[in-house]
Amino acid sequence: MRRDLVCIKEDGKTEPIKITKTAGLQRDFPELIEEVHPGDIIILAGVENVSIGDTICTKEVPKALPRIQVDEPTVSMAFTQNTSPFAGKEGEFVQARKILDRLRKETLMNVGIQLEESKDSDTFIVKGRGEFQMEILLETMRREGYEVTVGRPQVIFHKKDKVRLEPIEHLYIDCDEAHIGVITEKISQRKGQMINLVNHGTGRVRIEFTIPTRCLIGYRNEFLTDTRGTGIMSSYLKGYEEYRGEFKSRLTGSLVADRDGTAAPYALENLELRGALFVKPGDKVYQGMIVGEYSREGDLNVNAAKGKKLTNMRSSTCDDNIILRPVMPLTLGKAITFIKDDEMVEVTPKSIRLRKKILSVEGRKNAHVRGQQKTADIEEETLV
Repeated sequence: MRRDLVCIKEDGKTEPIKITKTAGLQRDFPELIEEVHPGDIIILAGVENVSIGDTICTKEVPKALPRIQVDEPTVSMAFTQNTSPFAGKEGEFVQARKILDRLRKETLMNVGIQLEESKDSDTFIVKGRGEFQMEILLETMRREGYEVTVGRPQVIFHKKDKVRLEPIEHLYIDCDEAHIGVITEKISQRKGQMINLVNHGTGRVRIEFTIPTRCLIGYRNEFLTDTRGTGIMSSYLKGYEEYRGEFKSRLTGSLVADRDGTAAPYALENLELRGALFVKPGDKVYQGMIVGEYSREGDLNVNAAKGKKLTNMRSSTCDDNIILRPVMPLTLGKAITFIKDDEMVEVTPKSIRLRKKILSVEGRKNAHVRGQQKTADIEEETLV
């Protein structure tokens, strides 16, 4: 086979490429070949910088085929190397360079993934078609031995004529008639609009909505709970429309550990009154790690490692066993949709932990003061 070929890019420019080997699929197994025919599926070795939709052809007849269009990404997530005190204890690949190489490899295999490098050399922006795609990528990486820290999924906005546009999903829901009320209520709260409802009298209905992508993040688990696991939900990108207004995805705060140590039953028993816990007695915690969901708005710094003081005095309740409520294990899907913008998920082959971006208590206080001052300066400039 000829080795002097060219690649036609999206802008129509041609770039020379050289191929070292050519393989064809024979009985589902690749075999080296020297000649190819129309309709053959082949593998080219030695080709670099080729994207989906590019045309590889001869120099003499550089004619491009109709380009394949891939849906643009609607969600982005920040991937960084693990910087927690537990970094490197559970995973094999921790360095930012190895994480970057793995993400680059993913962009070659997955046409729906795009990669951007940020100003911070240790942070990489991964773009995809939804948080579920990001969850699959994270699960694959942790099974391969990678440790990584990720932020909350962020929707990619567009601007047209100074108008803010956001991605809108066409949502299909198939559920029992009894669940129509709770589903329509929840989706209307998430800025969704019903466009069709079909009821054939069989006990199940099909409902169609348009809903912003950002408001759909984290709703899947809630939907399964509301329909008791009997509902079916699917969606596709409908297009971009004008911004539909603010939506607060979470009304609760976080219980944040204020020191390193081991979670103690005595401390967790008192914290149960404040909200739902994410850790069990005996789990290692560190300063800045989120150990539970605070039932009120805002964050609460707590000592999850506090033990009961021992004295030489006996009381009527000194020998009582401490019985704690069972802790639901964190899943990747729940973790990445639970966190706020100032929080991150620490993903390792053995654990999933929630943490603050700034681990120290004083550091978070100073960052909050600086943020308030910056907001005040912006408002003052706007008034002037």
